[in-house]
Amino acid sequence: MGNPAHPLPTPSTQAGREGLAALLARPSRAVVALDFDGTLADIVPDPEQSRAHPSVVPALSALAPRIAAVAVITGRPAETAVRYGGFTGAPGLGHLVVLGHYGAERWDAATGTVHAPAPDPGVEAAGAELPSVLKGVGTGTDSGIWIEEKGRAVAVHTRRAADPQAAFDALRTPLAGLAARHGLIVEPGRMVLELRPPGVDKGVALEEYVKEAGADTVLYAGDDLGDLAAYAAVEKLRESGTAGLLVCSGTAVPELAERADLVLPGPAAVAELLHSLARRLSRG
Repeated sequence: MGNPAHPLPTPSTQAGREGLAALLARPSRAVVALDFDGTLADIVPDPEQSRAHPSVVPALSALAPRIAAVAVITGRPAETAVRYGGFTGAPGLGHLVVLGHYGAERWDAATGTVHAPAPDPGVEAAGAELPSVLKGVGTGTDSGIWIEEKGRAVAVHTRRAADPQAAFDALRTPLAGLAARHGLIVEPGRMVLELRPPGVDKGVALEEYVKEAGADTVLYAGDDLGDLAAYAAVEKLRESGTAGLLVCSGTAVPELAERADLVLPGPAAVAELLHSLARRLSRG
């Protein structure tokens, strides 16, 4: 549980301070949107072992009933994020939405169902070619490289390789070529390269969800390059009068940390922020 004596952190920017003030003043018109891996869950060597930090669900359960909406926006399949997050049936999260595959999938806690378009055939075709591409650059799966089949995307992880950064760098160009041949794009992350269809990103998903919720304030928290699109969406929304607070979980991705209004050490601190917001709002 959160520390009752822990105060709300102060954003480093004026726009961030205004965003936090707006959330506290008008919680019924505020959306809190959060990435999953690295933000609600610690980064681990095996992505299949990723789980939400133990404080996350209690924090969200305390906060969600006090604001307009909470959404988790992730590159993972929606059902995977729901399972790894432990969100099903959690008290106070009856209206939680999980937007998976960068918004291509949507899970609603109210119904427990996932809505999604048919998978792009280019993903399956690229996945079939991946082993030969990896072998061609000397980074076959026996070198610690791990392929994750995600249904609507396919990801290549280098975190377990002997030299993760060297493997990551060696794969960027050949995977870009593979993606282009099948009408896909490559989304780089922290020691992972994901091949997925174009036209969907966290920024598009976030903008659409904020509009759906009728919100005039949005907090977004992320940790990786894939979250830059969501940051850009919040910056765009600010230009049209929406208040926004950009939170970065960790400092592993300088491109994100430098644009954030508030930088926190990691998922435990993100959960504490959510707890602190809930406590402040409970006092009216």
